[in-house]
Amino acid sequence: MNKQHLVILSLGSNLGDRLDNLRKGIDHIHHSVGTVINVSRVFESPAWGFDGEPFLNCAISMHCSKSADTILRLIKRIEDASGRSPKKVGQYESRTIDIDLIAYDEEIIKFDHLEVPHPLMQDRLFVLLPMRDLKLEWRHPIFQQYLPELLELTSDQNQCRPVADLISPLDSIRPSLCNYIAIEGNIGAGKTTLTNRMAEDLNAKTVLERFADNPFLPKFYDDQSRYAFPLEMSFLADRYQQISDDLAQFDLFREFIVADYHIFKSLIFAKVTLTDDEYRLYRKLFDIIYREIPKPDLYVYLYQNTDKLLANIKRRGRSYEQDITPEYLEKINRGYLDFVKSQTNLNILVIDVSDRDFVANQEDYIYILGQIEQKLKSGITPFFKQIPDNDSGTDGNV
Repeated sequence: MNKQHLVILSLGSNLGDRLDNLRKGIDHIHHSVGTVINVSRVFESPAWGFDGEPFLNCAISMHCSKSADTILRLIKRIEDASGRSPKKVGQYESRTIDIDLIAYDEEIIKFDHLEVPHPLMQDRLFVLLPMRDLKLEWRHPIFQQYLPELLELTSDQNQCRPVADLISPLDSIRPSLCNYIAIEGNIGAGKTTLTNRMAEDLNAKTVLERFADNPFLPKFYDDQSRYAFPLEMSFLADRYQQISDDLAQFDLFREFIVADYHIFKSLIFAKVTLTDDEYRLYRKLFDIIYREIPKPDLYVYLYQNTDKLLANIKRRGRSYEQDITPEYLEKINRGYLDFVKSQTNLNILVIDVSDRDFVANQEDYIYILGQIEQKLKSGITPFFKQIPDNDSGTDGNV
């Protein structure tokens, strides 16, 4: 996953329905620029640098893997879409929405069209007070001062008072709805990428499968018949140990747990790779272990068609995966979908991501978060989404 940056934006409006303008601006940013993590209270202050109606201002913190220059271009596009007229050089004016890039991590960026941190932020209470609401351990990289120090030293004496609250877009998916989410999918479906990003954005503890440390895995891809049983047994033991340990150790500083696997995948892969006799023995051991494992509040299966899986596998370039066949992936897909059909005691959400790129496309990522939010709120079990029947590994209905 590309590194996510901590980005701070300041939003202001003094024309029309000012509060609604801020809400819409935040929503547009969340869906098209980066994931809005936190939103400050709304502050009212007089127009700065010209005679005009008072402004409503707020600040947001955002996670985003885009460059600062790209972020600037996207937020200016949002301003244009809101109907804001082009700004006259060197002049301040009334506006429907104004969005300023205040900080990009603790980096110092200087271009003709962009300067970060914002060169006037320390002189503007309507920037500093909302930023303080975000409760960030952010330090100004030039002045080497934190927000309390900047506020104490600012020369701005204008009145700036809180007048309203706004809801963060992620508030509805935070931990009151769940303690443990498992993200599943076939090889190359993106489950670890999604798990890591959700954990970072939602302050969750991750439980990540330690497949890279398994000495049998490269051997299995070279000689499946010989190494299938020791591979599946080692995976089962490792998954059981890891889940038991990690779920038992509650992290006071994290709000819930998100894992990039569920232990039932052990049975799915074993059924595909083992002989009948081996599978019967494996199943006896698995059933004993499975009864002891806590069940997730939500099981998310990321479905991707075989062509997309193969493309993802090729792109990530793990040498021992490059000879995986379409037939093998289709068997795994069928195993997962058969599992989904058979479950009556798991809260299951299947999301078809074959035509979505939740790494490069912010809107696709927010779509997945929205699907998870709806499912957690519904509390219905089981939940089976319609799956396209254009892949030879499915029957069209789940």
